[in-house]
Amino acid sequence: MGKFVIKKTNTGYTFSLKAGNGEVIGIGGEVFSSLASVKNSIESVAKNAPEAAFEDQTVEGFAAEKHPKFEMYVDKAGEYRFRLKAKNGEPILASEGYTSKDGCKNGIASVRKNAVDAAVVDPEE
Repeated sequence: MGKFVIKKTNTGYTFSLKAGNGEVIGIGGEVFSSLASVKNSIESVAKNAPEAAFEDQTVEGFAAEKHPKFEMYVDKAGEYRFRLKAKNGEPILASEGYTSKDGCKNGIASVRKNAVDAAVVDPEE
């Protein structure tokens, strides 16, 4: 089972989503000023991930999907990445780079699977 791990930084809070094996599969989209706001973002990931559409921006003439959606793209280093955008179009989760398209798709599948009932690890509890 996956887990959301909240981390306190000098400027606020961040979070990551880890798979059952401990691998990071997604990182929150920003630094949050309060614990409540980071928890709201985690709830948004858990709610949006299972129903999110998939938009493959690596193919020419791709079809734009409605939000919420996973966007798969190629970064400047030539690696495949994805970001999850909420219903309002805001990015709420981003991946690390993958060397293959299939690896990136597997990362998206892992987020869909792990985000739904993932435990939240709070540094202040």
